Parts: sequence; C-alpha cells; structure tokens
Amino acid sequence: MDMSFEIIAERRDDQGKGASRRLRRAGRVPGILYGGSGEATPISVEARVLYKQLENEAFYSHILNVQLEGKTERAVLRDLQRHPSHPTLLHFDLQRVSDDQAIHVRVPLHFLNEETAPGVKQGGGMVSHHLSEVEVSCLPKDLPEAIEVDLGALELNASVHLSDLKLPAGVTLIELSHGEEHDQAVVSISAPRGAAAADEEEGGEGAEEGEGAE
Repeated sequence: MDMSFEIIAERRDDQGKGASRRLRRAGRVPGILYGGSGEATPISVEARVLYKQLENEAFYSHILNVQLEGKTERAVLRDLQRHPSHPTLLHFDLQRVSDDQAIHVRVPLHFLNEETAPGVKQGGGMVSHHLSEVEVSCLPKDLPEAIEVDLGALELNASVHLSDLKLPAGVTLIELSHGEEHDQAVVSISAPRGAAAADEEEGGEGAEEGEGAE
C-alpha cells in the first residue's frame, strides 16, 4: 500500500446533539476514536478535508494516520453516518489498530477483463455484479487496497464465487468463515433477457412440432 492518508483531529469536550450541530455549522465533523489500548476519545475533523479524502476509494480500506494532541495513532474507518436527505456527514467512527491484532475491513472489488470475457465477447452475455466489496480479516500490514476479480476466462451462464477469489497472503474472507452455504456469487455472465426468452420460445415450438409429427 503505497498511498497514505493523514487525519488531523481535535479532541472535543462538548458532546450531545447540540454540540455536534454547532461543530457542523463551524465546518467540522464530529467523530470518535476507539479500540486498542486507548480510551474512546470524542474527536472532530475539518469537514472540507474529510469530504475530499472520502472521494478516494482507497480511503475506506487503508490504515489511516490520525494526528491527535501531538501523537499519531493508526486507525481504520469503521462507520460513516450521513444525513438521510442530503449529502452531509453527521458522524464518523475510527477504530485503532495494532500490528499484532487482526482487523475486519470492507475492501472494494475491482473487476478485470469484463469486455474480453468469453461469455461476453463470444457468447453475447451481460455481466451482473452481485457484490461490490467484501469484508476481510487480516493483520494491518496485510490489508489490501482492493481485491481483483478476473473475468478473463468466464463463460456464458457462469459465475465467480467468493471461494474463487485470489486473496493476498494473510487475508481471509469473513463471509466464508460462516460455512460453505455463504459462498455466494460475486459476479456472473448471463444471456440477455430477450435472448433467453427467445430460446425458451424456440424450445417450446420445437417440442410442439415434435408432438405434431407423432
């Protein structure tokens, strides 16, 4: 992971809905830093900077360097609360990380070779994405920025499941730890609906002709 993100935070002593509203009016977003060996610490960051960082997909799956009161702590983004009707951040949660403790983080999926997949190029199929991210467990040093899903050999009416993903060393999928029944499809290629309907009609007509011949 070559990219790095820095969060300059300030401790906030006033808490409650009223205090949070005042912070947001002042151009800051309230949050909390918790976990690890430290106490849960209410913090705030400059809204303009945080919004800019959130535009980068990598921000969600990176170890963040949090500067607070002259110290730097490492953390991951655990939660974002947004206003239900307009794009305003209400609150965010950061969880401290330790080098020797596994973390659970949602990591984006990057799909490769969709247009050249046999099911698309030769079969005329359509790609359906069933998942856009997965939750992984790993040590902080092994946290991937994204997980690639290669469709280069995917045929028509075929799927890539969670168990088919090629994971970096030291990384496991949380969903698969719950059992084989959780091995859901990540992406698939299927015939367009119109083509599928036409095939069914042709099959039906063929059966009727066969019956008439008898």
